[in-house]
Amino acid sequence: MQIVEVNSRKLERDFLKVHNLINKSYPNWIQPLDKDVLSVFDKKKNKFLERSEAIRWVIKNSQGKLIGRIAAFVNRRYINKGDDIKVGCFGFFDCVDDQDTARLLFDTAKAWLKERGMEAMDGPINLGDRDKWWGLLVEGFHPPIYNMNFNPPYYKKLFESYGFKNFYNQICWSLSVSGESHQLAPKFYEAHKKYSVDSDFKALHIKKNNLEKYANDLSIVYNKAWAQHQGNKDITPQQALKLFKSIKPVMDERLIWFVYYKDEPIVMWVNLPDINQMIKYLHGKFGFFSKLKFYLIKRFAKNENFIGLAFGVVPEFQGMGLDYYMIVEAEQVIKSQTSYKKLELYWQGDFNPKMLNISKNLGGKHFRTLVTYRFLFDENKKFERHPIL
Repeated sequence: MQIVEVNSRKLERDFLKVHNLINKSYPNWIQPLDKDVLSVFDKKKNKFLERSEAIRWVIKNSQGKLIGRIAAFVNRRYINKGDDIKVGCFGFFDCVDDQDTARLLFDTAKAWLKERGMEAMDGPINLGDRDKWWGLLVEGFHPPIYNMNFNPPYYKKLFESYGFKNFYNQICWSLSVSGESHQLAPKFYEAHKKYSVDSDFKALHIKKNNLEKYANDLSIVYNKAWAQHQGNKDITPQQALKLFKSIKPVMDERLIWFVYYKDEPIVMWVNLPDINQMIKYLHGKFGFFSKLKFYLIKRFAKNENFIGLAFGVVPEFQGMGLDYYMIVEAEQVIKSQTSYKKLELYWQGDFNPKMLNISKNLGGKHFRTLVTYRFLFDENKKFERHPIL
């Protein structure tokens, strides 16, 4: 076997090709867009590379056939609650069903990270935000949502035989949002009844023609609800606006909601259509004709699935049922005005029981599980799972 650093356009194409070769026989696999994968390693497109290091390798057998790949990162902003060691990262792992090949890939990433002072490695994860390319799929091999990892079932064996341990599970939920038969728990409607007659509170979905206002609202709720959680940073209204503008081509304004108290935003719920239902027809490409095809599919085909991306309640209003009130308002609009039938909630860590309980209360069904693994370089150091929040 020969492992080679990706340092040319040809090897970059090989890096993309490995994933396709290994996953193409699985009918539920959806080929990700090449541009989305490559952007992770592009300093002009990935802000994390300003203070991080990244490297990629592909591996070939004695006949020159591609049989695996891996990327490693030193991300200075990566930290988990309770960490007292320096943790490196790896991702974009693909490999044939062979433990020796997997071992060489893992050993190569480990050696590179150790040279940079790391004491452990987590993966497979992204060099960037946690809503992309995060975790190893171990249960629920359904078609992936946009920028979600998909891999063969045997990867779990490759990881755990090497010595990786489960740092935390990433739980994904699915629930029906169509038909008279689907009803939320009674407490949702009780909360709705209480707040819908109080003029101080109102639940509204956004309007595309006023994104600056909603970007400001998003930054307020996020910064109060999440910025101090797990070391997250504040986001500015300008950053939130940039996010909204980036998703505007696929945004459905009926899927992004806020609750206001005396016109101050206090609850947010951000959802997007599952665009992987369109991307699956593009075979990884997004040039002119692919964009035209994407537009036509989006314009004329029904998309029955949407994805829950972000949810937050500012601390002083938590536990009051305002999220239930908002969800009933959203349910009424989504059922009456759209063709959506299923909501998938993006992954929630098993270290966050409050969020898991919210999903259960919504009527969510455990739909798939991904795992973030950790490997300690010092075998004498005690392994500990991610602490419960």
